[in-house]
Order: sequence, then structure tokens, then C-alpha cells
Amino acid sequence: MSVQSREDIRNIAIIAHVDHGKTTLVDELLKQSGVFRENQEVAERVMDSNDIERERGITILSKNTAVYYKNTKINIIDTPGHADFGGEVERVLKMVNGVVLVVDAFEGAMPQTKFVLMKALDLDLPVIVCINKIDRPEARPDEVIDEVLELFMDLDASDEQLDCPFIYASAKEGFAIRDLNEEHKDMTALFETIVDYIPAPKGDPEAPTQVLISTIDYNEYVGRIGIGKVENGSIKVNQDAIVVNAHDPEKSNKVRISKLFEYDGLNKVDVTEAQIGSIVAISGISDIHIGDTICAVDAPNPIPFQKISEPTISMNFIVNDSPLAGQEGKFVTSRHIRERLMKELNTDVSLRVEDTDSPDSLKVSGRGELHLSVLIENMRREGFEFAVSKAEVLYKEDEKGHKLEPMERAYVDVPDEFTGAVIEKLSQRKGELQNMTPIAGGYTRIEFKIPSRGLIGYRGEFMTDTKGNGIINTIFDGYELYKGDISYRKLGSLIAFETGESVTYGLFSAQDRGTLFIGPGEKVYSGMVIGQCSRAEDVELNVCKKKHLTNTRSSSADEALTLVPPRVLSLEQALDFIDVDELLEVTPESLRIRKRILDPTLRKRASFKK
Repeated sequence: MSVQSREDIRNIAIIAHVDHGKTTLVDELLKQSGVFRENQEVAERVMDSNDIERERGITILSKNTAVYYKNTKINIIDTPGHADFGGEVERVLKMVNGVVLVVDAFEGAMPQTKFVLMKALDLDLPVIVCINKIDRPEARPDEVIDEVLELFMDLDASDEQLDCPFIYASAKEGFAIRDLNEEHKDMTALFETIVDYIPAPKGDPEAPTQVLISTIDYNEYVGRIGIGKVENGSIKVNQDAIVVNAHDPEKSNKVRISKLFEYDGLNKVDVTEAQIGSIVAISGISDIHIGDTICAVDAPNPIPFQKISEPTISMNFIVNDSPLAGQEGKFVTSRHIRERLMKELNTDVSLRVEDTDSPDSLKVSGRGELHLSVLIENMRREGFEFAVSKAEVLYKEDEKGHKLEPMERAYVDVPDEFTGAVIEKLSQRKGELQNMTPIAGGYTRIEFKIPSRGLIGYRGEFMTDTKGNGIINTIFDGYELYKGDISYRKLGSLIAFETGESVTYGLFSAQDRGTLFIGPGEKVYSGMVIGQCSRAEDVELNVCKKKHLTNTRSSSADEALTLVPPRVLSLEQALDFIDVDELLEVTPESLRIRKRILDPTLRKRASFKK
């Protein structure tokens, strides 16, 4: 066995907290390594390829790309920053030999920075720290370096890991420097640090083939594509191989490698053979999963890898049965919905889809509210119409039969004057205050330990309480004993009493009872929620009521009625708002909240039974 390094390759992952500039940094590395032609129009954040990633400015799926610096090929993987997509980050780190940790020069080390760094240090990966956005007027690079070093110490980093290189950069301006007094040119400093500091991939080129699959891509034409690194040996087109899995000793499928790709810039390039250290994409194996190892037929040795993080919350996806069902969506049947969710399982490994007692309803579990809301948004854009129930957390039981529930750590940055309101609200939701520290600019950072279900439906309230100036970040923190009941919503709903179209006259008398979600001229039906009541009970109203005409005229009767503009809910706000006895009807054109039981008499009976 002769282990060799492959000096012409470096494999790195770019990791960071949300919004610290990972994807923009990858853009610059691509531009400056000559991937694009001189005059080529390049979209901003070219790696975020799907619409939702572009609109929200977040990365959801990890992406592969490769750039060349002098004679070295640098395979770069851009990873998501959100905790809900943390499953992506953990697996990707198995493919690389080092990471670039990007930290915002103003915000400093944030909760997700800690989470991704912890994963990298656990795998003994060398880290290059890149302090990004040093062109921001309020940047404080020196303090941020101290924060990052403290974080390394908190995570028990070894001396070698503590002795990591620091680079200062502005991805937006396109420069990286080793010292703050250097003049700003280009990204050379970062390229050189990657080549000098990140070790080359090692393996035995003579050994039998071993490729560990770390990500799955999916393509309509070729089906599932496995992406992974060649750990040992080489892999060739038309080679016979066997697929095995360390967590599933039964698995042993003979396959033939029909197509092999490597990355070059943003493209996949056909290759006939790949050597140790190369990151390859393999198509033509229909039943390939994350964690599988592709081995030579005569040496089926699977490579161990860590288990994928389990889902913590679930909601039911239900066939829409409202009076307006089927008017706006193309795909409305249970068969359509089931097929679409099963297709999602091809690429999203943290998702679970299970049958329920009813053929019209499927239970879908994911890593968090953001994870599921992105799926709902994708489906509605594709023309699906369905209803979803309120998100619920998934409980477990310990050996003694005690009920356990998922916990989160919430890190909240709020202006000082709102800290009281935030602490009070989180405490009502069974949160325990862990820590409180003042940070720059009149803000306080509060750390809470809180049950996951305590955060369901809280974000909208949080934005109102902090007048839009607060930032809340959460991270999964294991399971603990059930903390007791939480009352979610203090206020009731305003419910439409009859089916028809809303009119100004009816809405005018309704708006005194609370906050309306609809304006005039909208279709409503009996049992649809049209607003939030200002009191704790549900109130039924007739918003289709027109004014009775009489033949007497008074001087004030014909003055125009002025309506308060309705509060139009986004998908996340609507998912936050709905209560356990309500559903959210999702169509390509509308979001409507409704009661599960539309008939008022049956609804009252059901509430008495409770």
C-alpha cells in the first residue's frame, strides 16, 4: 500500500454563517481564475441557481465548482449557512481537505459560524479564516479576529488548528490581502494561501476503487447523479463496480459506471477516468444514496460516514377540499402531490414523507420551518394546489417512557430598548435565559434555550416587538424532557360567514373587530379566516353584506367608506399564524387560511367535544 499526495488538486469547502458572503466570494474566485470570458455577462451570485435562492439571497443546496490557479485545480464547494440545511454541510465536509471559514468583519462570529466550524474541527480539517466585508464603514476586523480565536478555543481546537492563516477580503470589491496595510489588488492572496496551506488529497492510486458519495444531484434526463471524491484507486467509464454502505451491511448492488464527470468552472465535463482526490459526478446508477461507497467488485470496503441529521418538525400536506379547490392549480390530486414529494426525496436527504390514515393526506417532516416552507414555495410555483396543517414538533421517548422534545438554542440580537419584551415572550414560551451580553451599536445579544415548538409562530411576533430591528438565529440542541404546554396564539380569528365576494361595506363594519387579511373584491367562503380578532375568541362575520338601499337620503350616508389597508401575509407569516384547528390553502396564486371544519354548526360541536 503506497499512499501518495496528488499535488495538482486542492479540495476546499467554503463555510460561514448566513449572509457573511460565501457565495459572493466564490463568484470572485471564478471570475479571477478566468472561468468567464472577458466580455461575458455574469449574473451576481452565479452559484445560487434556483429562483428562491436568488430572491431570498440564501444558499439552500451545496454546489460544486472548480477553478484553476496556475497549475493547481481547486475544487470549491459552496455550502448553505442556514441551520435548516445543516445536513448538507456535514456531508460535504467529508469530500474536502480543508475549509475557508468566512466571517463578516462587522457581525463577527455568529451561532452558525460556531456550528460549521465545530463540524470542520471534529473532522480535523485545516481552516483558513477569511474576514470578509472589510470595506464596510463599520468593519472591526481586529476585534473579529479575537472573537474567532476565542471560538476556536471554546471548541477545543488543537495548536495546529489555532495557528491558522487569516486573510482580509472584500468579496464585493474583489480583493484579498494578508495584512490590512497592503494595497488592494485581487484575490491572489487567498488563492496562494489555499494552495500553500490546504493539504493535497491523499490516497493509494494502486488500491482498488473507493468513491464515497456525499451529495446527490437529480436531473430529469439521467435521473440520480452521485457526487463524491475518489478516495483510493481510480474510476473509469464502463468499469464494473459494487455499491455498498457502512450503515447498511445488507446493501450490495453490482453496477456499471456509464458516465463520469468532473467539474470545470460551472460546467460538468465528461471524463473517461478519474484519479485519487478528484471530485466526480457519476450518473446511470438509479439506486444511489448519500453514504454509499462505490468499490471495485473484488474489494467491497465501505467508507464510514456520519448519519444524516434527523427531522425535528412535521406538517401534513393535504388535498385541497375548499369550495375554491381546483380553480387555480394545475396539479391537485393526491397522486400528483405524492409523486412530487417522492421526487423531492431524490435530492433532499433530511426530508421524510409518510402515509397517514387518510389517503388524501401525507405527513412531511423536515429540519425546520424554513426547510418546509421552501418546499411549499417550490411546489406552488410549479402549479401545485394543496393545504398544509400547522407545523408540529416530532417527539421521542426515552427508555423509561418519558416524552422528549427537540430543543433549540436561540441567539437574539436586539436593540437595548426591546430586550425586556423579547425576554418576556420567550420565557412565556418555556425558554430559559442562558446568557446576555451587550454588543456594539446599542444592541444586546441574548442566548436562550427553548423548545422547538416554542419558536413555531414566533418570528412574526418578534419582528413586531423589535420594530423590525431584531435578528434571531436558532440552532438545534438535542432532545430534552417535555417542558409542558405552551399557549400559542392569544387572539382568535375573524371567520367569513357566507360564500361570495368581499365588499367594502361588509369589510368596513368588520375592521373594528380586529386586523383584516383581505381587501374588497376577493373570493371568500364560509369557514375561511379573513383576519385576526382583537379578542381571544373566534368571531364570524359577513363581509359580503351590501348596504340596504332606502329611498330616504341623509347628508352623511353617502360619504365614502375608508378601509384600513389589509395585512397581507407572506407564506412564512401564514404558516406562523395558523392554529391547530386551521389549515393553510396554498395555490399558485393565493394563500388562504381556513378552519379545518368549514361548517359553523359542526365546528361548534367539535369544540364542545374537546
